[in-house]
Amino acid sequence: MIPHPLVFAAGFAIFVIVLWDAFESIILPRRVTRRFRLTRLFYRTSWATWKGAAELVSSKKKREASLGYFGPISLLVLVGVWALGLLMGFGMMQYGAGSAVNVAGLKPGFWTDVYLSGTTFFTLGLGDVVPRSGLARALVVAEAGFGFGFLAAVIGYLPFIFGSFSKREVNISLLDSRAGTPPTAGELLRRHSNQYGLEALRDLLKEWELWSAELMESHLSYPVLAYFRSQHDNQSWIASLTAILDTCALIMTGIEDACERQAELTFAIARHAVVDLSQVFGTAPQSPHERLLSTDLRRIREKLAQHGLKLNDSAEADQRLAQLRQMYEPYVYSLAKYLGRALPPWIPEKKGKDNWQTTAWGETAGYVVRDTSVVRDDHF
Repeated sequence: MIPHPLVFAAGFAIFVIVLWDAFESIILPRRVTRRFRLTRLFYRTSWATWKGAAELVSSKKKREASLGYFGPISLLVLVGVWALGLLMGFGMMQYGAGSAVNVAGLKPGFWTDVYLSGTTFFTLGLGDVVPRSGLARALVVAEAGFGFGFLAAVIGYLPFIFGSFSKREVNISLLDSRAGTPPTAGELLRRHSNQYGLEALRDLLKEWELWSAELMESHLSYPVLAYFRSQHDNQSWIASLTAILDTCALIMTGIEDACERQAELTFAIARHAVVDLSQVFGTAPQSPHERLLSTDLRRIREKLAQHGLKLNDSAEADQRLAQLRQMYEPYVYSLAKYLGRALPPWIPEKKGKDNWQTTAWGETAGYVVRDTSVVRDDHF
């Protein structure tokens, strides 16, 4: 058949684009700032469609469940898009090279070349279509090598993604008994107002300093992790991170004998994480609705004072708190809005049980948890 140089060039371009995109997503351990990326286009389009469809579901529980499917499914579909792109790219190159193949009982053509590309990429080796020119044989050998390498990379990529997700969720689950459900800064400080509470709070913030650094590293390199939702509908990585930032802001505003230096360190890396992630997802900072009313701030001060923690109540402290909030709230708000998550309040909106105090078995069988002395439940 007659060679088609333009088709060959188009196939080669598709091959390079897909291969480079997969390399940046799977192997390259850094944030990619280039505007056009196949993966970015795929996620922005698919997430907007999926999220729009989920918002039509009236049941909140079913809506959250449907949104929770997006992360794993999109990851598998993306791998399929890459594989299809490489397969079609090599098929177009075979066709552009003149369909130099021998086919038993059939006439060579474009779909025959695509079929040859598919059997080669997935290393089937059926032998019913055989390349007969040097260029066609070279393409077959190259595609077999790239196909084998691609499958090996995917096999290593998927377990790492799910391992990073599980590692991220550990601290989120641990925060449940320390800051309530959903976590709030006021409740976190109240539950650490006992004799050794401030020492435990320092250790907790140090752990979240490390967690925030790991979150930034993993989610910048693999942004798909941001779409993976927590096991419980009332928990999320963005809500937990916001609660920690709120807590650090209150401590930095002024709590006597508190771990102010550790709060500054945790605040710095946590704020760094949300700002960088906002750039990755293209979520420009937006001013949220007022999360901390003056009445709520007064309630926080009064409750903490009752438990021996005095929060600075001067005008300078209020101004300092407002400045700190302005450094991160617009970013976490835009990220939460994009991901379809709600930001936590500063204090519990109503008295309720933590996740560890509830069970589906208890709700269906009538069992009630009565001993909650492990965590004092004199909520706000």
